[in-house]
Amino acid sequence: MKFLILGAGPAGLTFANRLLEKGETDFLVLEKEEEAGGLCRSKIIDDKPLDIGGGHFIDTKNQKVLEFLFKYMPMDEWKLFTRNSKIYLHNQFINSPIESNIWQLPIDEQIIYLKSTAAAGCNNNQKMPEKFVDWIYWKLGNKIADEYMIPYNQKMFGENLNILGTYWLDKLPNVSFDETLRSCLEHCPYGSQPAHTQFYYPKRYGSGEVWKRLAYRISDKIIYNENVREIDVEHHVVNCRFHADYIINTIPWMEFENIEGINRKIKNIIEQLKYTSVTISYYQGEINTDAHWIYYPQKELDYHRILVRKNFCANSIGYWSETNTERLHTNDSQYHYINKYAYPLNTIGKKELMQELLDYFKQREVYGLGRWGEWEHYNSDVVVSKAMILSDSILNKK
Repeated sequence: MKFLILGAGPAGLTFANRLLEKGETDFLVLEKEEEAGGLCRSKIIDDKPLDIGGGHFIDTKNQKVLEFLFKYMPMDEWKLFTRNSKIYLHNQFINSPIESNIWQLPIDEQIIYLKSTAAAGCNNNQKMPEKFVDWIYWKLGNKIADEYMIPYNQKMFGENLNILGTYWLDKLPNVSFDETLRSCLEHCPYGSQPAHTQFYYPKRYGSGEVWKRLAYRISDKIIYNENVREIDVEHHVVNCRFHADYIINTIPWMEFENIEGINRKIKNIIEQLKYTSVTISYYQGEINTDAHWIYYPQKELDYHRILVRKNFCANSIGYWSETNTERLHTNDSQYHYINKYAYPLNTIGKKELMQELLDYFKQREVYGLGRWGEWEHYNSDVVVSKAMILSDSILNKK
């Protein structure tokens, strides 16, 4: 075939459907699971959907992405939410991001936080550091770093945060000291807010429904239970039997047990890529909050985030937690699912290494795409945009 797409997650499904929209039918998708959706799949637990990859919501900022997805799942099947995320800190819930909501803490705590933030390196003309931990102290000060950002990120990404760089921090809110001070004085948040300030979630389904519909549209073009283990880059052959002019890879690069036709340097790059695994655990108990999700920096708790299902999934009960699988000591949940590949880690030097890897494969008409193909912590809406752009680019080149 012309196009062979590895993986039927959001990246692969978008790329394939975009081909079809443009009149290209000579393609095939290989998926190792028995259903499509990747990290964005949903299961029915207690008669309501549970998203097995954690919280995956559709942002509202990219209209082209929305127009594309609404063709498969119309807008009237979605509900628009204004993000309500909270942090559990000092035995109370405050809104996220913490820099904009210090004013919700007791006044004595506010003073300590403000003095610490004022002393941060970014407010005293110090050069921005290159390591993630140093950046946290430089940007936010000791108080926020020690009580929230350091422990939370250790729970999410692993104890050794010194392996992380700073090139990816445009994902985080940017709140200046002046804005932090103003929020305390005026009791309202200032500064840029986190991603998904508003988001769409299906009215009757989990987040996996839209990907099911994309898969259904190309159901005769997907082979399920096909575990991709081998790729011959020079001859464009996968698993010794699928041949294509173009190969689009959306799966983790280390999933290939054998890659023929590449040099040792590229193999070394693949071996250096790091990731974390996350366990999603469902509980039937109730949490008295209006938050959609809550962040927990406390080290004595295994999980780092809880999603309160009833607050975005109508008529449901319970909640689910996200836990770095290495931290999971006990699990008394009613249901759990382990995502081996949850978050690609933004290690120091990874950006340059991935650029070299992607350029190398691109020269051979093998393209990395999406969270795992590009090894970037993309949300699903970003993945859709990337897949549309790549599909259109290759078709226009032809």
